[in-house]
Amino acid sequence: MVCCCRQGSNMAIIQYGRLLKQPVTILPDFLVPAFQVIPHITRRSFASSAPRASRVGAAPIALPPEVNLRLLDPPKRRGAVTRVHPPKTIEIEGPLGKASVQLPPFVNYSIDDVAKKATLSVIDKKSRDQRELWGTTRSYLQNHILGVSEGHTAILRLVGVGYRATIEPTAITKKPAYPGQQFVSLKVGYSHPIELGLPMGVKASTPLPTRILLEGIDKEVVNSFAATIKKWRKPEPYKGKGIFVNEETIKLKAKKIK
Repeated sequence: MVCCCRQGSNMAIIQYGRLLKQPVTILPDFLVPAFQVIPHITRRSFASSAPRASRVGAAPIALPPEVNLRLLDPPKRRGAVTRVHPPKTIEIEGPLGKASVQLPPFVNYSIDDVAKKATLSVIDKKSRDQRELWGTTRSYLQNHILGVSEGHTAILRLVGVGYRATIEPTAITKKPAYPGQQFVSLKVGYSHPIELGLPMGVKASTPLPTRILLEGIDKEVVNSFAATIKKWRKPEPYKGKGIFVNEETIKLKAKKIK
């Protein structure tokens, strides 16, 4: 028997060992913390409700009447033998343009022509990887359907003295990446204007000198370009100046007094 006690109570430990008829080993003081048993501490959850899995992937997607979906077969490879199933592609066509979404091999797609609803399902609902991509794929598909039917927008607000933006057909510091590309010209406190080329498929306008309206069918491209514009003048917490995206706000801090 190993006893995790200090050396000062040796006699009481030896007598206790004689009663149990077992040999007693007394540890030195510096080894006592290593052999002590730490009680298990249960973690307390902040939520009072029981955890529940998300059901986003199984939710049906409503299709507008002017949107058409078509499932494209994966391209066949000549002379190539592989066990990896190529991803399937769904082509979405609407009044604003076309878009496509790739489906993982384990995601199945079905459409109800009468109710005009699309549904996604997975092969194994117990697999964690399949459940995670189930909801993600469904969100991508819904965003593209909304993009080709109504479009995605992002509104940027320029807050600051002298801050303004314009849309120019040409740029001085950059060359167009594709024919007809427009540029966003920012004046946000630098000694020279900042010129940013619009990505393909994104339209920009300035309803006010301090407002920029971005429109496009791809939500990811629109929000990514809005974040690129914001990087040139991020909101600061003392005067509240900067470029704000959509309903973004910032909590002001008290000025530093020396």
